[in-house]
Amino acid sequence: MLYLVESRKVVVVGIPGVGKTSLLKRIVEILKEQNKTVSVNSFGSVMFEIAKSKGINDRDELRKLPVSEQKNLQKIAAEKLANLTDDVVIIDTHVFINSPEGYYPGLPEHVLAILKPSNFVSVSAKPEEIYNRRMKDDTRNRDNVSIDNIKKELDVQSGMISACAVISGSPVKHVLNREGMIDEVAEKIIKVIGL
Repeated sequence: MLYLVESRKVVVVGIPGVGKTSLLKRIVEILKEQNKTVSVNSFGSVMFEIAKSKGINDRDELRKLPVSEQKNLQKIAAEKLANLTDDVVIIDTHVFINSPEGYYPGLPEHVLAILKPSNFVSVSAKPEEIYNRRMKDDTRNRDNVSIDNIKKELDVQSGMISACAVISGSPVKHVLNREGMIDEVAEKIIKVIGL
């Protein structure tokens, strides 16, 4: 009997400055060497493409939209991502949005029900490393933040991703992405997701 293998939907979260983008590039390189089809999809970029048709011109404005509008954009983005069929579909996202109403979940229950993730990976780094990386990043319009705020964001991320794992029934792996350790962290993630 022939069984169709579903693509693995791996949700990778991390606050700005944990080195997630560099880590994901390395994971893709390794998986392609293993002849896997793999795509990295930024949940926020998919939402932004949808929002452009509604007159939003700056990605950083998404988090300032009313929660009801953010919910609708999330739903449409999740539907697009759920239909991708690579062997490994990596969904790069933040597990929360710091909106005017407070911390809004980046992966609320309705999004998880659509995505049906197979795994979660929560990427973190030392707060001082995150702070330094953010200070060097001039590609985005980010809010000023202190090391204490970064520690709070890491705590919120940990709580939110744990809730996602409980709601979806999918495992979560927490990894520390320290300077100079990208190969080791990438290999650890690939092993954890069963590849």
